Amino acid sequence: MMSPLRPTRRLRDAVDHVAKRSPARLVLVVFASIIAVITVLLSVPAATLGPGRAPFVDALFTAVSAVCVTGLTTVSTAAYWSPFGQAVILVGVKVGGLGVMTLASVLALAVSRRIGLTHRLLVASETKETRLGEVGTLVRAVLITSVVVEVVLICALLPRFLAMGHSPGGALWQAVFMSLSIFNNAGFVILDGGLAPHVGDWAMGLPIIIGGAVGALGFPVLLNVADRWRRPRAWSLHTKLTLATYGLLALGGAAVLGALEWANPATLGRLSLSERLLTTLMFGVNSRSSGLSTIDVAELREASWLVQDALMFVGGGSASTAGGIKVTTFAVLVLAIVAEARGDRDIEAFGMRVRTSGVRLAVAVAFLGATLVGGAALALLLLTDQHLDVVLFEVISAFGTVGLSTGITAELPDGGKYVLSALMFAGRTGTMTLAAALALRQRRRLIRMPAQRPIIG
Repeated sequence: MMSPLRPTRRLRDAVDHVAKRSPARLVLVVFASIIAVITVLLSVPAATLGPGRAPFVDALFTAVSAVCVTGLTTVSTAAYWSPFGQAVILVGVKVGGLGVMTLASVLALAVSRRIGLTHRLLVASETKETRLGEVGTLVRAVLITSVVVEVVLICALLPRFLAMGHSPGGALWQAVFMSLSIFNNAGFVILDGGLAPHVGDWAMGLPIIIGGAVGALGFPVLLNVADRWRRPRAWSLHTKLTLATYGLLALGGAAVLGALEWANPATLGRLSLSERLLTTLMFGVNSRSSGLSTIDVAELREASWLVQDALMFVGGGSASTAGGIKVTTFAVLVLAIVAEARGDRDIEAFGMRVRTSGVRLAVAVAFLGATLVGGAALALLLLTDQHLDVVLFEVISAFGTVGLSTGITAELPDGGKYVLSALMFAGRTGTMTLAAALALRQRRRLIRMPAQRPIIG
């Protein structure tokens, strides 16, 4: 008689085999599995407020948007989904924010009180941590950091929801949902009327700005800063590049968008000075990845859409809740251009040299990201009669897991919704992770060909 443990051991051995050969491929499989579970839960009648069950395409789209912490929706989160459905969405947001492999390592740590080599490989793939001996500490720190920040956000938002007239239980639920959505840059809101009524509410806006920025910096940056907060000079190159680039893009983006919309009567032009300032500050964060906006994106000028396209495509920090090609990728590309213009042999920043392999990776990530965006935009143009500017905005928002929308997502045909779902999945798992997972094999060549330099430009 076959032992009941033998199938379990075989499954574990199979998982270990795949994890050791291609951790990125297993990341995609587990991510897809979590999305499938959330889709099934959202498909039950209890998940919706109305009679019947949600159509499969809407359940799948919402599940992908939640797990990929995007926030794009085909139906109203507040008016369509029941409290059970909203709770399922929140679970998807939490799992997606932590990273499936990070969560898997946390569960393994809780059960066995140690992390094996396989789990270390998996979480290293998700968090970009290369020293496997430190992954156990990193996982604990990731979980503690996320919980601490979310609890702080809950404490900050709870009094505001109580002042709005919610019952204690209702206010706590709103604060919990909102805090997880903010820190994980998910963009989901269950408030009646959304955030539009709170356009000048600093008690609501400041937690969104600060919490969204903290979540978008990335756990490696947060842990590096926390570990060496008294010695900024000892911060890693990754931390310095992330903080500097994110800060410049956030502040610069807010200033440019604020200037473009300052006199627009449909957006900032109708607001008071205090409301304009708060909304302008939010521009710098919601365009990075948070997707939480107090004004109608459809009313922005086309020039503002173009600026937000660029900001959303870059995204936030590596191993963060943000998407996009990441700020370090953008920074390395800019540094490479500057070095080439100056005629420098090396690419340097903050007294350190960027390796050539890092430049190659940055070029590959940016090019693959642009290819995915271009392909998805072409598909939507063929499936709909929408204009390029609107389609491009929606596509980049999906790829960057931002969640800002001009309002066309709900109107897309089923084929268009599937296209955006696939793009959100690719944007969250990472362009290079996706490429590595789909690669049939990796070649290590012992013989190198003679080198020549082709004419460029």
